[in-house]
Amino acid sequence: MKTDVEREGRSGPGTVVIYSNRGREALHERAVHLDLGHRLAQLQGMEFGGEYDPGTAYPGALYFVPTGTVIGRRNAQRLGMRSAADLFGGVVPQPFMATKAITHGLLRSGAQAPPGWSHSFARRVTDAVLRGFTVFSREEAGEAGRQLLAEGPLRIKPVLATGGRGQCLVEDPAELDRQLAALDEDELGRFGLVLEEQLEEVSTYSVGQVQVGDLLATYCGTQRLTVDNQGEEVYGGSDLLAVAGGFEALLALELDEPVRLAVQQARLYDAAALASFDGFFASRRNYDIARGLDSRGRTRSGVLEQSWRIGGASSAEIAALEAFRAGAQVVRASSLELFGEDKVAPAGACVLFRGEDPELGYMIKCVVTTDYGNP
Repeated sequence: MKTDVEREGRSGPGTVVIYSNRGREALHERAVHLDLGHRLAQLQGMEFGGEYDPGTAYPGALYFVPTGTVIGRRNAQRLGMRSAADLFGGVVPQPFMATKAITHGLLRSGAQAPPGWSHSFARRVTDAVLRGFTVFSREEAGEAGRQLLAEGPLRIKPVLATGGRGQCLVEDPAELDRQLAALDEDELGRFGLVLEEQLEEVSTYSVGQVQVGDLLATYCGTQRLTVDNQGEEVYGGSDLLAVAGGFEALLALELDEPVRLAVQQARLYDAAALASFDGFFASRRNYDIARGLDSRGRTRSGVLEQSWRIGGASSAEIAALEAFRAGAQVVRASSLELFGEDKVAPAGACVLFRGEDPELGYMIKCVVTTDYGNP
């Protein structure tokens, strides 16, 4: 790993800064990012400089915490992000690489695709993903959809949406045509669209790896749903089992078979991304894996998408790194999102945000870390 001096040619311990590159942030997100940025600075013995200001002369090298995946190698290099040691998150050469569009292969050889598309990645991850296609034209979307409908219902997944938003279930060709007719052709051509087999009785797992300085954490866990102030079911946090070390250390633990398979699939997907996308690097790599029943009642498991940026589970990831810095080897860490003034953070929780968010109402965002003991 590069030292501060090697990275920028400047002396000093370096400075951690928040780099807002994902558009407007909600109040609670900004508060959490600032809190986590401060913690990342403490973990590395660096100063915390708050929001990045290009006109400020910061002491030492800069360590960035981008709010979104950084797009473009030149852009990253201009800022000083030359390797995974320079940021909490990731850098990709092309915009589509930061989305779920990469998860599935094209309809056929010669199908429409953007510059930088990797055919080898799709081949590498065949055993780690569900049945599906990524398409970049309405015509190919219709053909891909009909192929999938021959086996059962499918899900249309806009690649720029997050948290399952904008997705729809399709059970017949007429509904497929109606949904595809409403698509923006320009957005479809630039970013693509995912069509994927529909699963029932789904469990969603989170598997990932983060490296900050000399600390490496690899984890598996599950996501939680909760009800927000508008009565909608939304993401409520993640419960992680984290180990100090790589995937081998995680797989050495006693894991249930579905969790072990999810870890193996995420590991395969992760290795394929690092090998297939020239110019891609990331210190925070998180993968969502779905397990459920297909239309014939068969159990299916596969990676849905990647996150190479700070995310909902990052407070738990950083809490695990703090525990490892203190000497722990395996911990459980949970991020929680609670809605409503009647909600109270659990005993021992570290509160990252508590208050009235202008968009979401009263909420609490906190993290809890506990020791892990083998049963």
